[in-house]
Amino acid sequence: MEVYQTEEQQVDAIRSYWKENGNYIIAGLAIGLAGYVGFNLYKDSKLAEEVARSDAYQMVVEKIDTELVGFQVAGDDFIVENAKTSYASLTALALAKETASHKDWTKTASYLTVAIENSPNEGVKAIATLRLARVQIQLAEFDNALATLAAKLPASFNASVEEVKGDAYLKQGKTEQAITAYQLAIAADGLATSPVLQMKLDNLAQAVNLNGAVK
Repeated sequence: MEVYQTEEQQVDAIRSYWKENGNYIIAGLAIGLAGYVGFNLYKDSKLAEEVARSDAYQMVVEKIDTELVGFQVAGDDFIVENAKTSYASLTALALAKETASHKDWTKTASYLTVAIENSPNEGVKAIATLRLARVQIQLAEFDNALATLAAKLPASFNASVEEVKGDAYLKQGKTEQAITAYQLAIAADGLATSPVLQMKLDNLAQAVNLNGAVK
């Protein structure tokens, strides 16, 4: 399944940023808070929990390139223990990427759903939403994919949304809707991130013309 490089770069940048700077950010907040309420109060506050959570997250992601099986086990446990946090979302995205590489689409869809539910910002939510729709297409759940894409996402993702809609319509045999979706994707500057978009539209238009000529 195609995974857009620009999406992967965004996720990796967020993950790397938190890995390298998460504790510093939290520590900075802790120092500022300490000036108002005292260090002892901070020591038992939610900020202390965030520091521990950040450390645990870093330990999990460090297994990605070294212990793939261990990463999935540790990742599953971490998500359960840190549900409803941005760390759970980023971990779920990493797990989804791993299971997708093994074409385990059902598990991938499950992880992406977790990522959406716990997304730290609209950008990550949009990336996870698009990936979930693509996975649902792989599972031949075309109506579910279109329903997933109906979610309100930032305008900067319009081109990708329309392209994936086109893919879903094409799989359903809805040629006209697919052509319209691809045209909307191109109009939204989709060629900048997906050069194959024009080829998809051209091939589909050619097929339509050929069928018309045969008739």
